[in-house]
Formats: sequence, C-alpha cells, structure tokens
Amino acid sequence: MSQQNLKKSITFSQAISIVVGVIIGSGIFLKTGSVFQNAGSPYLGVIAWFVGGIITLTSALTIAEISSAIPETGGIYTYLKVLYGDVWAFLLGWVQTIIAYPASAAALAIAFSTFTTFFVPLTDIQQKLLAIFILIFVVIMNVIATKFGGMIQLISTIGKLIPLVVIIVFGLIKGTANDFSFIGTTTAPSLGFGAALLGTLWAYDGWAGVTTIAGELKNPSKELPRAIILGVSSVIGIYVIFNLALLKVLPMDEIIQSSKPASDAATILFGQGGATFVTIGILVSVFGALNGYILTGARVPLAMGERGQLPFSNFLKQIHPKLNTPANSLITISFLAVLYILSGSFNTLTDLTIFILWIFFVMTVCGIFILRRRKNIPNAGYKVPLFPIVPLIGILGGSYILYSTLISSPVNSLIGIGIALLGLPFYFYLKTKK
Repeated sequence: MSQQNLKKSITFSQAISIVVGVIIGSGIFLKTGSVFQNAGSPYLGVIAWFVGGIITLTSALTIAEISSAIPETGGIYTYLKVLYGDVWAFLLGWVQTIIAYPASAAALAIAFSTFTTFFVPLTDIQQKLLAIFILIFVVIMNVIATKFGGMIQLISTIGKLIPLVVIIVFGLIKGTANDFSFIGTTTAPSLGFGAALLGTLWAYDGWAGVTTIAGELKNPSKELPRAIILGVSSVIGIYVIFNLALLKVLPMDEIIQSSKPASDAATILFGQGGATFVTIGILVSVFGALNGYILTGARVPLAMGERGQLPFSNFLKQIHPKLNTPANSLITISFLAVLYILSGSFNTLTDLTIFILWIFFVMTVCGIFILRRRKNIPNAGYKVPLFPIVPLIGILGGSYILYSTLISSPVNSLIGIGIALLGLPFYFYLKTKK
C-alpha cells in the first residue's frame, strides 16, 4: 500500500494543535532568560520575541501557498523535490530521517524524564529508561491509529496552554515587579540583539512539521494554509504576552538568573503549589511536542521510501494493512531515537544539523518565486499576501540566521553540511540500482 492509502483522519483542529503543540515545547519555558540576557533590556527582549515571530510568520505565510499548491505527504521534502529536483529533496530527507526528527524526539523524551525528577528522584539510567518508555508509548499510540496521535496532540496542546494562560492573566493583574516602562539594562554579559533573536527562533521552531501530514487532511489545499497561519499567529501572541507577564512578576535579572522562570513566577503568584502546577504544565507541553515530532517525522521516511530514496525503502513505504498507519516509518524513527537516548548524543546531533536545515528552509521560501513561474503546478487555493514583500522578509530573516550561525559556530555548521553530503553515496547507489 502506498502513502496515498493513508486515511484522511487529521481534522482541522488537530492540524492547528500540531502547529501550536510542536512549537510550544520546552523553549518558551527555558529560553526566556537567555533571550533577555542577550537583548540587554526588557524592551529589546520583548521586541526580539516579536521580530522572531514575524520572521517565522512570513516564512509560514509563504510556505502555506506552496503547501496549498502541492498538498502531498512529506512536507518540505516533497516541495523541494517538485521545485528543485531529487538531489536537494533527498539531502533534506536524509538529514531529517537519520538525525533531525529522531534526535529531536530523543531530546524531548529526555526532557520529559528530567522534569519528572521534580516529583520523583531518578538516576541517569532510570531517566533514560523512562524516556524510552514515554517514547515507545507515543509511538504505539500513533501506530494503532493516526487519529490517536491527533487526539493526543489536541488534548496536550490544550493542557500546555493552561499554565501559560494562568501566568499571563494573573501575572498581568497581580504582578508588580515592572511598570512596563522597560527602562533599565541587565548586569549579565550580553551577546546582542542578534543572539537574542536566534534564541526566540529556536523556540518558534517546528511549525513546518504539519506540512508532512498534508495527505491525511480532508481538504489540504484549504485547511493546511489556515492551520499554519492561525497556529503560528497564536503562538506569537502567546509568546509576547507571556514574556510581558513574566516581566510584571519578576525583575529581568531574576529571569536571567533562573533556570525555570515560569515556575518561579508561579511560586510568587500562587505559593509553592504554583511550581508544581507549572511543572505539570511543562510535562504536558514536552509530551505534546514529542507526539508532534513522532507524528510528523515518520511521514518523511514514508515519502522517501515511496520513491525508493532510502535503504530499506520497501520496508519504509509500507502502510499497515489493517491499521492504515505508517507503522514501519514510525518504528524506524523511534528506533533511531532510542539509540540517541542511550548514547546521549542527541543534543550534539541536533546542534550539528541546525545550519543545514536552515539552508533548506530558506530554499523552500525562495521556492515561491519558482512556483509562480511553473506551468505544470496547479494554482494554489491560497496566495501569500503582499507578495513579494512577505517572502522577502522571510528570506532575509532566514539568511540572517544562516549568517549568525556560521559566524558563531563555523565548525558545527561545516560538520552539518558534511553529514548531509554523506547521504549522496546512498542517493547515487540507489538511483543506479533502480
């Protein structure tokens, strides 16, 4: 059975929850301090969260048109194949399948077990075993039925928003630490606005994963662009207002010095029970992001297997005959994630792939100009507004990320390119064999 036999079981609300749920993982809870530290002032810190959101939104608005014109399973991998050819698509799919998705899933599973230690003390080995258990549980739910993965995503997204909304409402009402004048600077060493912006973009990452399940939406040409736009816009609003609320509860230097500013804010607002409440919210948040990465990540090797572009393609492209889910691809992603959990190398691997992934991301945004010139692609049901201004903002923002990453981490950037190029021998071998 091919990927075209996947059930159209993802609803519009579940698609939005995938966008929101994958973006809002642990970043908003852990990155706030470093963003304000690098920005150097409350004013610039909030501006960094807003500008990072605008860069993300302009890219989302642009890729939404591409997804409307090419509503197929595989997401950006499929878009690159149509717009640039097999080699570029393969290189992205190779990096996503071998490292990006499984390593991100491994990191989230470990984050879940780490936050669990707030309630139960665990050794390093016990944390890894718990991470593997949570990972396998999520995979099993997605193997049994895609609708279970979608339901988990919807419920966990609602759950993770509760502590954020509570802190926003009560922080803005009861907070007295700042008066919103945003006057003052931090005493901590600052790396500048660029570094602050990079921190926010990491927290906004993951929204494009919803494009990989386009083939399982009932009306992808209309529903996918709407899910992307509404999801990303919602997250921008949540992030900006959440940081304003934090500044009302905690002085900026305390936010910078804290490893868990959201828990500290909840403790001030609600007492010691507040930290417990927020920690539960973080666990739900991380669990939802893990489910989102597993759900969307498995669709890339599925699409590549369908085209014979990976070793064991015949295995990867199979859809379970009774459950109608990409069981083999889910198992493959989870197997690699378990290896990364056991090795403890997932953070290093994700760091190495950041640069190369952003190259493909900028290429995809640039692809809107190719799309509009191509005669063999149907007209999209959705058009990006203010063309070409919106795509150009996304391209400039993405290019800035590439430049900053290359300057700050030249070795990791080059190693990331090397990892991608290691896939070329497999590509040419499989192409010759086919």
